[in-house]
Amino acid sequence: MAALLHEKVWLDRNVYNDAEKAYYESLSKVQAPLSLARSSLASEVAKARQHIKNSLECMDSVATLAGVPNTELSTKVISLENENKDLKKAIDDLRNLVISLQVRVETLESSSSITSDCIQVQSEKPAAASTDKDDEDDDVDLFGSDDEEESAEAAKIKEERLAAYNAKKAKKPVLIAKSNIILDVKPWDDETDMAALEQAVRSISTDGLLWGAAKLVPLAYGIHKLQISCVVEDDKVSIDWLTEEIEKNEDYVQSVDIAAFNKV
Repeated sequence: MAALLHEKVWLDRNVYNDAEKAYYESLSKVQAPLSLARSSLASEVAKARQHIKNSLECMDSVATLAGVPNTELSTKVISLENENKDLKKAIDDLRNLVISLQVRVETLESSSSITSDCIQVQSEKPAAASTDKDDEDDDVDLFGSDDEEESAEAAKIKEERLAAYNAKKAKKPVLIAKSNIILDVKPWDDETDMAALEQAVRSISTDGLLWGAAKLVPLAYGIHKLQISCVVEDDKVSIDWLTEEIEKNEDYVQSVDIAAFNKV
């Protein structure tokens, strides 16, 4: 402790700080050239690498120009050659197929011409035979009585067959076409006797007409219409005739409309 009494380090602090600062500045000045040297060395190395790369690319281009084989190009050439071989093979197969089809068509045409000639010859032979036979018959048959008997027998057989067919056809049940109709019969006013109107409508009768159920359907202001159904045979009863017959009851009926029409 006695030795530290004569130290002036704390009294001259500014002096020591300036000295420390100067020391570190001198160190930084020494390190700056080193960093510059390192950066220049790195740039030189990069330049050398780029130069080597450029030289290698030049060598590849020179080798290509000189005819050095390239693997990618050779594979493409090989694939094109294989495709060319396949195309040639397909063309040869198509040529053979066309030739075989042509031969087959020629054979079919020749066979069809032969068959047509045979058919023509065969058709000519019966015609000639028939003419010869007619000539012989003309020479032999002097009176023609046998032909007349045969024609009479054939006509009789034909008539019997027609009669049997007509009898068989008559026995079959005939399908009768029928229609189911719903009529709306409208009165003049609310004072019309609807019971008498229905009775007047049902009084209409003819062959092929069958009346069904009926009901009163309200219209307006207390007026009701008569909705009545019927079944008619289409061949015997006409709808126009039926409506005209109903409208003849002028005391009760104002108009008649067809509400529904269905085939049975």
